[in-house]
Amino acid sequence: MLTTIQELTPDLSRAEQRVARWVTRHPRQASRATLAEVSLECGVSEPTVIRFCRHIGLDGFREFTIRLTEALSRPVSNVHNDVSADDTASDAVTKVMDASIRSLIDMRSMTSSLPVDEAVAALKIARQIAFAGLGASGHVASDACQKFFRLGIPCTSLTNTPDLLQFSGIAEPSDVLVITSHGGRWPELARAAELARHRGATVIALTDRGSRLADLATILFPCEFVADASIYTPMSSRLAHLALLDALQVALALELGDSAVDRLQLSTRALP
Repeated sequence: MLTTIQELTPDLSRAEQRVARWVTRHPRQASRATLAEVSLECGVSEPTVIRFCRHIGLDGFREFTIRLTEALSRPVSNVHNDVSADDTASDAVTKVMDASIRSLIDMRSMTSSLPVDEAVAALKIARQIAFAGLGASGHVASDACQKFFRLGIPCTSLTNTPDLLQFSGIAEPSDVLVITSHGGRWPELARAAELARHRGATVIALTDRGSRLADLATILFPCEFVADASIYTPMSSRLAHLALLDALQVALALELGDSAVDRLQLSTRALP
């Protein structure tokens, strides 16, 4: 969260930048402070503090303190060290594993603020669910499709641009399009979200909150991870996206109740 604040600081007003700088310098104090105390420390009005919270993508001051507390509770480690050509095989494996673990820890720390209930409500009444992803995210989309269809809801995976855009162009209001993207900057994904929203469909996006895709989503799961700068290191964000979609599938199954349990059992028994 502190990284997000630092990245967004230049886009804030001058008064909001004072809040951002104070928070990044005194994060633990900020996590325990009241709205009035932050206002006093920064020399700005209380409405300015609230605007700061909203401009960094939060609903208000309460969510700000919760998210900041969660961020500060994460274990500190050097998991984002890039793999280099000088690393031994053992060191490289350790770094990749550490990066994957950290991505899951990052995701776990945000769960209290994720729109899980809203997403499950939309998925429960969906006519069909389409899981979309381009490049490496296409594997995430295919994996999710394979799991969700066993709940008895028609599902498809869209892993190339023509299929994605055509589906979005004919989507119905009862359809749900779930898009996964680490950065959310593929223009084709934004175009698909725009088309689907225009048709009245629900668009759920797992992506960076600062992306164009995030702006177009009906329901946003902001997945913010330190980018893999090394050419050797796989995107650890894929693991977090897989885990989050697994969790949503379980939550949806619980919401569907006995019908979902019956279908899961029948699909398992159908295998030799």
